[in-house]
Amino acid sequence: MTAQPQRKDDRLWGGRFEREPDKRFDAFQRSFAFDRRLLPYEIAVDSVWAIALEKIGIFTGTELKQTLTALVKISKRAQTDTAWLEKFGADAEDVHHFVEKALVEELGPLGWKLHTGRSRNELVATDFRLFVMDAAARVQSAIVELLSAFLEQAKTNLGVPMAGMTHMQHAQPILLSHFLLAHAEAFSRDLTRLQAAAASADACPMGSGALAGNSFGIDRNAIARELGFSRITANSLDAVSDRDFALDYLYALAGIATHLSRLAEDFVILASQEFAYVILPDEYSTGSSLMPQKKNPDAWELIRGKTGRITGALFALLTTLKGLPSSYQRDLQEDKEALFAAHDQIADMLAVATGALAATKFNAERLRAAASNPLLLATEAAEYLVHKGIPFRQAHDIVGKVMREAEKQNVPWTSLPVQTLKKIAPEFEADFAGSLSVDAALASKKVPGGTAPESVRAAISDLQDRIAKLKSKPGAKP
Repeated sequence: MTAQPQRKDDRLWGGRFEREPDKRFDAFQRSFAFDRRLLPYEIAVDSVWAIALEKIGIFTGTELKQTLTALVKISKRAQTDTAWLEKFGADAEDVHHFVEKALVEELGPLGWKLHTGRSRNELVATDFRLFVMDAAARVQSAIVELLSAFLEQAKTNLGVPMAGMTHMQHAQPILLSHFLLAHAEAFSRDLTRLQAAAASADACPMGSGALAGNSFGIDRNAIARELGFSRITANSLDAVSDRDFALDYLYALAGIATHLSRLAEDFVILASQEFAYVILPDEYSTGSSLMPQKKNPDAWELIRGKTGRITGALFALLTTLKGLPSSYQRDLQEDKEALFAAHDQIADMLAVATGALAATKFNAERLRAAASNPLLLATEAAEYLVHKGIPFRQAHDIVGKVMREAEKQNVPWTSLPVQTLKKIAPEFEADFAGSLSVDAALASKKVPGGTAPESVRAAISDLQDRIAKLKSKPGAKP
């Protein structure tokens, strides 16, 4: 065997340079502190690449076995020996450099052979795609748990009405379950966006080289299949610089965060003394350091506050990408750190929201009292007149006049005698007063998607079926 020349340093690019890099710049350009998170994916890609190299005669069978064994050893040691990971990683430029250094420590010069025909540009793109595919699946599972919490609350509180609002003003009676299911629908849409992000990431760049492709006749389709990709990327130049999949994932996370923030806003408001619809659980609340009586909705407030981080990560990557020319640029090192942080924040936000929602109690008496405000039945009064043959726009005007008359008399409009109502519109009959009730208003909205009890029961059943499908087949359409 021909003696292998010794390298004067272990950098992946050092041969062309005479002088050492500036120490501050060297620290500035290193990424192992955060891209070490990609180590499991790097090991997986390295293993499949080693097999591919053996198939084209670059590795012998013995060299392949030695390399695969060493990669398994490195992976296990990185998982169990934190001190070694920290010490050995201190001199690593990035996760790729870390693995090569570790291979050389295990195998000697054979460790340098694995990098044949490939570039860090395609490696990091592949690792990152694998991370996003796994991350999207984990977040989908967390959302399914949140949907399950909505489902249980909707079933428990099915008979409870509440004052539905628009413009933060009381509008019409709805069921509390209908309100909860509305939030569940928003998170169901988030599942669709997560699936789209995972599908966007599901293309293997390996074989793209630094930008131009591979000279060794590597089997790209076999590599993609072994790594769990459904397809290969179509263009090597695009493959090493494409981060649309990361944008798609961050957009999905930003949507989740926005929906969590809206849910949080509702619960913060509805837990206030002015509403008192929500009874905050002790486990997800805090007190005041000064005022002993306080119970604060900190879980929801923190969720609402952290949303800006997720949106910021999306805008940061958009800003990074918008000025880049074709092919790989080192700016793309900035794609991961914010995405990793956004993923971690969303995982925590979903876990806290799920726990807080499941532990929340609702003040049914207060909710029913607010829903019973006669003002919320004004639309039902207009619809009563429509059934008497009056065009809706005219009926709307008539009910407005009824409201004005009640204000003049300083009485609830539903207490006006029928004789007074007939002076405004003769179509009012003795059956009018009996037609106005919260239950009647709810029951009338029996279209699919409406707030009638039968419609809400159907919606609960539908959500239950969707959750069961998602749990039995992860990644299934919601």
